[in-house]
Amino acid sequence: MSFVKEFKEFAMRGNVMDMAVGVIIGGAFGKIVSSLVDNVIMPVIGMLTGRVDFSNLAFKVGEAEVKYGMFVQSVIDFLIIAICIFAMIKVVNSFAKKKKETPEEPAPAEPSNEEKLLSEIRDLLKNK
Repeated sequence: MSFVKEFKEFAMRGNVMDMAVGVIIGGAFGKIVSSLVDNVIMPVIGMLTGRVDFSNLAFKVGEAEVKYGMFVQSVIDFLIIAICIFAMIKVVNSFAKKKKETPEEPAPAEPSNEEKLLSEIRDLLKNK
């Protein structure tokens, strides 16, 4: 099998396409969360902590500038994304659990010996 054909089969499998969609949506969701943290949450936290702007928090080590405020914002981004993903998985699992709990229709009961015998008698009478 050629490399191109193998790659095409791999790329067209359902789970690979689902993963690609998930990555794209995750990237867009990450941008939304970053905007939420940068523009809504961090200004409020800064106001509560005495108007500290976390994005400008840094210290110098020799010539290098360590921007730990940006790190704090990234950690908050991660926590919000993790909480949202956890909530989504919890909702999906609850739907799956409810779906499993719905009783399936019972299989038809097997005929009793008496019904089997009557069926045989009926079939014999039809054949005569």
